[in-house]
Amino acid sequence: MIHGGVESISKEAYDCLRQLIEIPSMSGEEAKVIDQIKRVMTKLEYDEIIIDGMGNILGRMGNGERVMAFDGHIDTVDVGAPENWTFEPFKGKEDPEHIYGRGASDQTGGFVSALYAVYVAKKLNLIKNWTVWVVGSIQEEDCDGLCWQYILKEKIIKPEFVVLTEPTSLGVYRGQRGRMEIQISVTGKSAHGSAPERGDNAIYKMAKIANALETLNMRLPADPFLGKGTLVVSEIFYTSPSRCAVADSCTVSIDRRLTKGETEQSAIAEIEGLPEVSSTSAKVSMYHYNKPSYKGLKQDVPCYFPTWTIEETSWIVKAMERAHEKQHGSKPITDKWTFSTNGVAIMGMYGIPCVGYGPGDESEAHAPDEKIRKLDLNKAMATYVALLAEIEEAKDV
Repeated sequence: MIHGGVESISKEAYDCLRQLIEIPSMSGEEAKVIDQIKRVMTKLEYDEIIIDGMGNILGRMGNGERVMAFDGHIDTVDVGAPENWTFEPFKGKEDPEHIYGRGASDQTGGFVSALYAVYVAKKLNLIKNWTVWVVGSIQEEDCDGLCWQYILKEKIIKPEFVVLTEPTSLGVYRGQRGRMEIQISVTGKSAHGSAPERGDNAIYKMAKIANALETLNMRLPADPFLGKGTLVVSEIFYTSPSRCAVADSCTVSIDRRLTKGETEQSAIAEIEGLPEVSSTSAKVSMYHYNKPSYKGLKQDVPCYFPTWTIEETSWIVKAMERAHEKQHGSKPITDKWTFSTNGVAIMGMYGIPCVGYGPGDESEAHAPDEKIRKLDLNKAMATYVALLAEIEEAKDV
């Protein structure tokens, strides 16, 4: 029954994905793709469609007392160097096995799978006691979780749990490391390059700090499930009166990945405690994100995205595992993401359980020649429909 329902709309879902890929939708520039999604939701007869004050789009099916949601961010990163692509990134290229283009795996494909799966579930009369929302969230690539911070803070919806449709290669994912965006700044004193001893070179100070950061990375703690915390210097900036002068300031950016037990405070304290930092009076701080959404809403938030997990024995994890196995005849791999997701806000900040399951591969994210398997789109749709059947039938959740 479920496979038949999915097969009947698979061509339409492929066409929808191709059409969305054809609309560039980098973070902050999602207006046109949101308009197209609204047209699709209207065609699929969603019971309610909301575009909230930030610009996220939410479609509702059903009117049950219990509430769950599927989340898929519909913004993408840019394409990078065009010469690294062997086809046009925004043409929605298709062949018998794949759909190609920016966002195919990360993660418009997962969103489209949920969009059509909920439609199939309604047609099969599988949505009874639950209200099901499909959320097309924005600005995730720039600031993961910001969209759901807004949704939950403004009480747009409050689900019991959320399915994240980020790429998992059809595995069941139950967590991720957190992350922070940190900057370290040092000052010096300028002097003519012909007499550097008269100055105080900020770049030399920062070089010692960078070496200490490399050593710090090697001794960061590890967790058996999430893996090791990491730290990498990702950018460097400086000021100097000219090429013939001593640099008078230097700043580096740090991408910090947080494993279980690490916090915003502990990560900052580790850096501040380095002798190379304290001896140079370097300033350690977090970046803030305040880029306005396409609707003009500006939110100023620190770039701290908490670690989160849910237990492997959680009923949500088990329901997703059963849904996959019933539809595809094998047990899924249960694992975690390497990268970050909107779960940092939903579960990490607000404590609402998330489980991940999506078509596409993590390795396709942000890569040239991005693509997704059509078979995986179908399998994801079938699993999502089966999950809705699972939670409707369950007596102990």
